[in-house]
Amino acid sequence: MIALDLISDVIPSLKTSDTGQTALNLMEIYRISHLPIVNNLDFLGLISDGDIYDMNQPEEPIGNHELTLLKPYIRDDQHLFEVVGLAARLKLTVVPVLNDKNHYMGVITTSDLIRHIAGISSMDQPGGIIVLEMIDRDYSLSQIAQIIESNNIKVLSMYITSPADSTRLEVTLKVNATDLLSVIRTFERYNYDVKTWITTNDSLDRFYSERFDLLMKYLNM
Repeated sequence: MIALDLISDVIPSLKTSDTGQTALNLMEIYRISHLPIVNNLDFLGLISDGDIYDMNQPEEPIGNHELTLLKPYIRDDQHLFEVVGLAARLKLTVVPVLNDKNHYMGVITTSDLIRHIAGISSMDQPGGIIVLEMIDRDYSLSQIAQIIESNNIKVLSMYITSPADSTRLEVTLKVNATDLLSVIRTFERYNYDVKTWITTNDSLDRFYSERFDLLMKYLNM
């Protein structure tokens, strides 16, 4: 999935003739903290609510003030993960998108990013989660998949994390079943350390929220 596919069709851009108060009103409506300033198709920069408060004169046009604006952007053909990386590093609520002619095309909101990440990782699909912990030399994708499939369960998504300077891996598996007892017992027979498993909706929501926060912190390093 590339940036072009993620552009919001509702977030407007600002002109230099717009006032700071207009910008704040739009930010309140769309629950964001940044808006792009665009002249025709030229991206001039990203203004934040903090920039506007620093102006001390929100009723004046933005162009009347000398602002040092951030000019972050993503090309329209860059991957979703690159968009997430930029948003995380700069703590953006919207990410501007430009084409290969440097023309402004729109913005991607972080709320849309979360929704698309949930979709591609099957977070929004019914099922359960199993988290395994192991030494990196013991990791075998084929064996893990074989254990799960031998219990008539399918892997919907998987990702691996590892603390810095550690030889241990944490393998998180999203599967299409909520009855995980048999597969957990199989993992234990194969001497896998089952760190945790989750099947209830409330627990899944908390788990996803915590993992997304960790992803944001990781990308922000």
